[in-house]
Amino acid sequence: QVQLVESGGGLVRAGGSLRLSCAASGIIFRLHDIGWYRQAPGKQRELVASAPSAGTPDYADSVKGRFTISRDNALNIVYLQMNSLKPEDTAVYYCNAHNPFTTRDYWGQGTQVTVSS
Repeated sequence: QVQLVESGGGLVRAGGSLRLSCAASGIIFRLHDIGWYRQAPGKQRELVASAPSAGTPDYADSVKGRFTISRDNALNIVYLQMNSLKPEDTAVYYCNAHNPFTTRDYWGQGTQVTVSS
């Protein structure tokens, strides 16, 4: 059974930092492309940062220079370090694991991030 479990969300003031974690089980983690997505109320889910199984991380323009994605293939964990948070970063953040060979996608349950002004 595949599980992606996010943690680390919460309430923070603008300018603050949070680190999200996503622990994966039931998949060969190192073979999956991992992404952090977010969805704000009334908006579509958007890709925030990605850490491919091979290659370099990529970021949405809105978070470049503020967010950093990293993965630990030995521990099956991916992190999203979020600095200089803004109220517009408020959303539910989801972890996604994409198998580039089978094209299957797996999702976590999401973690709420709220940034107050």
